[in-house]
Amino acid sequence: MQTGVIFDCKEFAVFDGPGMRQTYFLKGCPLRCSWCHNPEGLCRQPQMMVSRASCTNCGRCRQVCTHETCVVCGACVSVCPLHLRRISGETVTAEELAARIRKNGDYYARYGGGVTFSGGEPLMQTDFLLEVLQRLRGLHRAIETSGYCEPAAFDMVLAELEYVMMDIKMFDGTLHRRYTGVDNEWILQNARRLCEGDRPFVIRIPVIPGVNDTEDNYRKTAVFLAGANALLRVEFLPYHKTAGAKYSMMGMKYRPDFDSEKSIFISQKIFEEYGIRSEVL
Repeated sequence: MQTGVIFDCKEFAVFDGPGMRQTYFLKGCPLRCSWCHNPEGLCRQPQMMVSRASCTNCGRCRQVCTHETCVVCGACVSVCPLHLRRISGETVTAEELAARIRKNGDYYARYGGGVTFSGGEPLMQTDFLLEVLQRLRGLHRAIETSGYCEPAAFDMVLAELEYVMMDIKMFDGTLHRRYTGVDNEWILQNARRLCEGDRPFVIRIPVIPGVNDTEDNYRKTAVFLAGANALLRVEFLPYHKTAGAKYSMMGMKYRPDFDSEKSIFISQKIFEEYGIRSEVL
């Protein structure tokens, strides 16, 4: 039986696929996007999160710690008087997670929904995700993904899904490497599989000022997607200036490699030229 690591669950979600849904966030991501707003989802392993700005340095966490460096044992979590410490990451078996999801599965189904797997990057835990999906057959299953994984693995997961939300952050491979740390070859291969298939899907573009908000990027993306029968729409996700809010809790510094104060350019008209519906979220 496969085990995996999740770091959050969002109930009554209405923006993560059709209807009302439960969304589970899987830990670990192979990308390092300059604008990432979920730093607790980057590392596969459980991590300690601390709201350092409110800490009074009472010392109770140090008194109960018996390790040279943090091993995420959780001993310090319960003794913090202001509840500023928590562990991001829970290890569960596929059977355990599927049982949690099925417990409320009928309720969400009544509202036209189901379950969505997000991250991090859920495809980074492919074997675990596959087993969970197989145990949830009969529910409406969706994924939010960067699309970054080997095409063979993508195909196996795709066969167990009813709905896909996938990013195409940048069409240019050089820019994609610069701003995310990885090439986009697998991503475009997997997006092409969606375009050629019959699985309903949405393409999302996180709009980053001065990075991918160009007419050239939009037009190349529109040309690539044109004619895809199962494409429902393209969604623009404007960069949010609070993206770096959680970095200090992870002991990290937020260093965006772009001008975060710059205004963004969005062109729905370009996609309309190719018969593609688009929305700004």
